[in-house]
Amino acid sequence: MQIHTLDLEFFRGGTIAAYLVESNGHLALVETGPDSTWPHLVAALAKHGARPSDVKDVLVTHIHLDHAGAAWRMARAGANVWVHPRGAPHMADPSKLLASAKRIYKEQMDTLWGTLEPIPADRLKVTEDGLDISVGDARIRVMETPGHAIHHNAYLLDGNVFTGDVGGVAIGEGPNLPPTPPPDIDLPTWARSIERIKAAHPDGFYPTHFGLHRDVPRRLDEMMAELHAWAAFIRARLDEGKAEPAIVPEFEAWLSDRLLAEGVGADGLEAYRTALPFAMNVTGLVRYWKTAGAAA
Repeated sequence: MQIHTLDLEFFRGGTIAAYLVESNGHLALVETGPDSTWPHLVAALAKHGARPSDVKDVLVTHIHLDHAGAAWRMARAGANVWVHPRGAPHMADPSKLLASAKRIYKEQMDTLWGTLEPIPADRLKVTEDGLDISVGDARIRVMETPGHAIHHNAYLLDGNVFTGDVGGVAIGEGPNLPPTPPPDIDLPTWARSIERIKAAHPDGFYPTHFGLHRDVPRRLDEMMAELHAWAAFIRARLDEGKAEPAIVPEFEAWLSDRLLAEGVGADGLEAYRTALPFAMNVTGLVRYWKTAGAAA
């Protein structure tokens, strides 16, 4: 069994990955990246002697466009697409998902993400927690892991775990940071998902952003500590009466300064900005504190 990291070159290298699993002549793909990077996905598969039509199963961690935006193309090529039950309806009919994204990204929508088309019902496979998906001799186990999104799965395979976004964004040797876009951020739920992943004792984890990382408990704890620091930063400014537009530049400056102080460098900072748009993290945490987080 082999796992290959496919760099989808989202504006630059090392920010969005898909993972090709090979086992006994069978191929599966974890994540597809956005529709906008489809040519890079095809080229990356070709480097391993594969075409999209050779991939029989696609497992998406959740339906955000940077993770599952090209799933419809893989389905059109003949793959089954495995997705959380709360995400599957939006893969079958992506009109609401597409409309929501267009409201946020406006004229940048096509450049950033491309488009979405429906996935036929016979190609959609709904997951359930604990399900084993067969890929040749390998078994990929589904683990429901909400907190970043209500429709989020992680996938366990042979001592490794594909963490999507719930396990953080770790670029190179840089820190592991929590992606907190709206609308589903929930800190206590996220913490429970992380403890669940740690309890499986994986040797390595594969976040979609980006690549294989070891020292799993420390890296996941690092991400959770950062999540609570971000949440506290946003909460303090909300308590001061500041609105989101005023908080965004403060947060961007605060996080940028901290990353540079940790030695990520200008290029690393730009990579984090590409994989993890800083302003969207503010939006997600403001929403958290004004809804479910207010009670917490």
